[in-house]
Amino acid sequence: MHIAFVLGTRPEIIKLSSLIKACQDQRIDYTLIHTNQHYSSSMDARFFEELALPAAHFNLGVGACPPVSQVGRMLVALEPLLNDLKPDHVVVQGDTNSALAGGLAASKAGFDVAHVEAGLRSFDRSMPEENNRVLLDHLASHWFCPAERQVQLLAREGITGPGVQVTGNTGVDATLLYAARAIEQSQVLARFGLQPGNYLLLTCHRPSNTDDMARFAQLMSSIEHLARRRGQVVIYPCHPRLSAAHHAILAALPSIICCEPLGYLDTLALLQQSSLLLTDSGGLQEEAYVLGLPCLILRNNTERPETLENGGAYLVRDISPETLCRLAAELEGASIHRGGALGDGLAYRHVLGALLES
Repeated sequence: MHIAFVLGTRPEIIKLSSLIKACQDQRIDYTLIHTNQHYSSSMDARFFEELALPAAHFNLGVGACPPVSQVGRMLVALEPLLNDLKPDHVVVQGDTNSALAGGLAASKAGFDVAHVEAGLRSFDRSMPEENNRVLLDHLASHWFCPAERQVQLLAREGITGPGVQVTGNTGVDATLLYAARAIEQSQVLARFGLQPGNYLLLTCHRPSNTDDMARFAQLMSSIEHLARRRGQVVIYPCHPRLSAAHHAILAALPSIICCEPLGYLDTLALLQQSSLLLTDSGGLQEEAYVLGLPCLILRNNTERPETLENGGAYLVRDISPETLCRLAAELEGASIHRGGALGDGLAYRHVLGALLES
């Protein structure tokens, strides 16, 4: 069996790492294709190193460009490569442009498409990721779902059969494997002069929060207010898509400490020792849920409703400072348990087993 993995972003690197390493351990023939959608080579190299992954066999070098051009360039580069490799399965993860391009190129070229993290739905078609994941599920022939809810959602769209399986979430594999190691090895708290439990962690990168500058300014002002009320600082690893105008807003908010994007172990260490996570990231929602940590989700909806079910997370539809403070206070008094609906850390075994049997 020959598997081609197509990835291009740091979340994909994290969530496919357990599968790639299992292929190495079991001596399964595989090819790792990196589209370079996330175009910081130094950051990518750090993630590969921290996760003990080999370098990609092929790097398409697509880089930053408008989304239509980006997917188009990926397709043009992938077609001859896949035709040359002739893989038995093309594995894609999630809902990125890289995943969409990998699935579409494979489907058009007549290769089997395996979608890891299939069946997620936010029902918000204004999100590019929602369109990507819906299209991917209708291109795939293997659907690896995090939980039973996703199987039911696929069935509503007419996607049923033995190729649809509940495997758990491969992101959980990485979280459970590296959580303790992150605490032991990371020096990120010392670097920022932080004490465990005395800071908030913020990630905010989605267009719904960053494209409208007035909304971004209001959201950041509300988070500043929350931090002052708690007597804590906010650590904000800034996404490269933030502009000078975004940074000008942040510069006027002294409680929000901005930094460059962090490696996986540093992020996991910060998350585990923070008093509260504020995020619009799906992956961090999952990590907070699995680890039993309080989380305010800076979105109107989520394709990961399981993360709301352990008493540790709220959607933030109103970004006023009063609402943020109220929700954060409710989480402080909540009984939060580690969520288990997304798997037990062995999703990679179920995925790989299904591919080997097919």
